[in-house]
Amino acid sequence: MPNQLTRRSFLGGTATAMMAAHSAITTTRSAESIPGFDQTRTEVDRTQAWKPFSDRKVRVGLAGYGLCKFSAAFDFQNHPNVEVAAVSDLYPDRCAALAEQVRCQRTYPSLEEMVKDDRLEAIFVATDAPSHARHCMEVLNHGKHVCTAVPAFYGNLEDAEQLLACVKKHAGLVYAMFETSVFHDDLYAMEKLYRAEVFGRLVYSEGEYCHPHSLGSPALDSYRDWRKNGAPMWYPTHATAYYIGVTHGSFVEVSCEGTARFDKSQRRPNGIGNVFNSETGLFRTREGGLCRIIICGSQGEYLEAGRIRGEYAGYDWHNGRTDGFVGDATGQERLKQALGKGLQIRKYPLPPGVSAGGHGGSHGYLADDFIDAILRQRKPAVDVIDALNMTVPGYFAHLSAMKDGEKMKIPQYSL
Repeated sequence: MPNQLTRRSFLGGTATAMMAAHSAITTTRSAESIPGFDQTRTEVDRTQAWKPFSDRKVRVGLAGYGLCKFSAAFDFQNHPNVEVAAVSDLYPDRCAALAEQVRCQRTYPSLEEMVKDDRLEAIFVATDAPSHARHCMEVLNHGKHVCTAVPAFYGNLEDAEQLLACVKKHAGLVYAMFETSVFHDDLYAMEKLYRAEVFGRLVYSEGEYCHPHSLGSPALDSYRDWRKNGAPMWYPTHATAYYIGVTHGSFVEVSCEGTARFDKSQRRPNGIGNVFNSETGLFRTREGGLCRIIICGSQGEYLEAGRIRGEYAGYDWHNGRTDGFVGDATGQERLKQALGKGLQIRKYPLPPGVSAGGHGGSHGYLADDFIDAILRQRKPAVDVIDALNMTVPGYFAHLSAMKDGEKMKIPQYSL
């Protein structure tokens, strides 16, 4: 069994219009260690060896080099099947820094300009969250594969509907969302065991994304202050992945409550009228179980975590467990049979030179999975349906919280 985990820009427009705002942003917070990036420990099946599928290099463009510097974090630049052929950012200094980091000489002042480059086959969208859906559609409409940082969209449900329609229109292109939790060692094992029917149906599951933020401290820097003008459940995928990424199912309804500052005089609505810094939702799953999702900004342990409880077995690495599997006699027998048939629950080796990276050793795996999906013409680990099923429920959870926990129906998606 795997060992326990140790833990866890870009709207359209011209660069010139944004330079004044950019110069006012301090670099202090950018220099800080970002939680999650330090979670690099991961278990790999050492009995396997990486085998190349193709010697073709996919020409990839990287868009966005803001606070998290995601464009360089997923090791595209070191993948044997990738040529980083272009980079872009609205700010010239960031664009130059990204180009240097990934050893690329071709730069563009915006994603909108970069997508016109006919040499490119795929683009990684690491821009601001409110632009993810729009930028992905821009890439697809230019005939290129696309992968995106999370979430699939941010706060505008119409974006979700348009994104799905665009992916359907361009059925031959790969769309992938880089949800890091799906390549956490525990979730990776859970998905394999669930698919092998070891757990049975899931009676109850939990997902937690807890990112402590000190009261009174400034918000993380973000393009056009998008991080200041949202809701906790608008950024839910690190938590919702612990059900959706395991089952590839969906949530059908939710009741959610929010918590605001206890001092009512300090409850100042943000740009969308939100006062909650934490939200907790109880979701009904399509298979009939329940799932609790918490997105929390108060003090305590940093968490990107989850656990499941099924008819015959469950899985939970938290509280110091070194083996997450627990099952009754039937569950133990199902596990034995699945392993006997060759089921692998440790992650496969990455190509030489590609690092597993942060967020539970997921970064390199997400990039490798995307490139492999292009080469093999297959679905990626998180396709558009999983991406929407991880993101859309948070939109309705926040609506529920704004209505004192009123139960809300969640749309269902299919290709």
